[in-house]
Amino acid sequence: MVRTRIAPSPTGADLHIGNLYTALINWVWAKKNNGQFIVRIEDTDRARLIAGAEERILKTLKNYGLKPDEDPKKGGRFAPYRQSERLHLYKNYAFELVKKGAAYFCLCDKERLEKLKKEQLIKKQIPRYDGCCRDKNYSLSQIEKAKAPYVIRLRVPLDKRIVVNDLLRGEVIFETNNLDDQILLKSDGFPTYHLAVVVDDYLMKISHVIRAEEWLVSTPKHLLIYEALDWPTPVFCHLPILRNPDRSKLSKRKNPVWASWYLSQGYLPEAVLNYLSLMGWSHPEEKEIFTLDELIRVFDLKDIKIVGPAFDPVKLEWMNGEYIRKTQNSKVKSQILEFYKNYHDKKLSEKMVEKTIPLVKERLKKLSDYWFYCQFFFERPKGQSLLKDHSYIKDIYQQLEKIKEWQAKTIGEVMLNLANKLKIKTGEFFMTLRLIITGKKISPPLNESMEILGKEECLARVKAIF
Repeated sequence: MVRTRIAPSPTGADLHIGNLYTALINWVWAKKNNGQFIVRIEDTDRARLIAGAEERILKTLKNYGLKPDEDPKKGGRFAPYRQSERLHLYKNYAFELVKKGAAYFCLCDKERLEKLKKEQLIKKQIPRYDGCCRDKNYSLSQIEKAKAPYVIRLRVPLDKRIVVNDLLRGEVIFETNNLDDQILLKSDGFPTYHLAVVVDDYLMKISHVIRAEEWLVSTPKHLLIYEALDWPTPVFCHLPILRNPDRSKLSKRKNPVWASWYLSQGYLPEAVLNYLSLMGWSHPEEKEIFTLDELIRVFDLKDIKIVGPAFDPVKLEWMNGEYIRKTQNSKVKSQILEFYKNYHDKKLSEKMVEKTIPLVKERLKKLSDYWFYCQFFFERPKGQSLLKDHSYIKDIYQQLEKIKEWQAKTIGEVMLNLANKLKIKTGEFFMTLRLIITGKKISPPLNESMEILGKEECLARVKAIF
């Protein structure tokens, strides 16, 4: 049984776009193999927890359609799915590792460790624990008698080579002499990532650990824990980290990184997921646009390239526009109405949205563009007093008033005839009319827009000028 998972930490504003990429790959691999996709919340870093972050993470996954089979809300046979509710499990296994000689109690206080770190930095050494308590072999009774804060550290064997079998990279070899004696259980009773992830993945029967490549260097420590506890190891697959187009690491200083931000800007979830699926992977038929169902059918983990792919917002915006153009007008109408329903300062009528979509659909790159192009359909433009100097405004009004069949073609013909009669350059004349009606130099097709607005409204806007 294929079981995949993501384990986000609620220490940010929401789900990072890189985490969404990891979630997508995990979700697709589970669905492809008729397996399960699990969401587990890693909330053991108590100092950095952000209130409401867990709820936002779960909501974002839901909004993108990546619904888990098991999570803290839904539950499941391996509940709880929140690490802060599983502390007794980590403590028990940490003690078991001590009994097996694979870990040890450490009584070094914060002051000693900070002094050690400073000395190592002065010597230009990589800061790491010096093994002070490694061979003291404190027993549990000695620790309890000392009544001092303690941690449990992993006893990394010396002079060994650990081979990590990664699905994308093959065999990756690590020298244990380069590994630190990692803390597994902190003095507050909470586990570090390294202990918790192994215990949870084993107990939750995770078959494939698919995560970002930044965790590859930690995997040898995890393998030591699996070995010490005599547990089978899952399949490891470390995905490339998404990068900016300039190859720098994604950061909120350069681009928005929260997955919910893209939805708030009118990106379609299916377009974002389609784009993310192409990060390091390509469709066997070299397609750029395809459905999630098709992705599940043709995707294979081993085909992912390990070179860090570039997350380009410009390319994403183009793809989103392609999705909008390929969507039926009735659905685009629903998407626009849904998108703007929480914008209380933007009142949209369903009928007007339906009429205007054919005019602007080809121009939209995201749903938020709709208001930019169509605001004048719902609100009269302001600041038109600058147009009063045009002597032919009344002529425009008089000619429009004479039109009996209010249709785009007729409106265009009548206005063109007027421009020619007044010997005004066509471009100048229609720009003036466009500013009167829409308030902008760039707008949807003018004649069609005037037809939709109706004769009475157009005449009112022209009359307002004089």
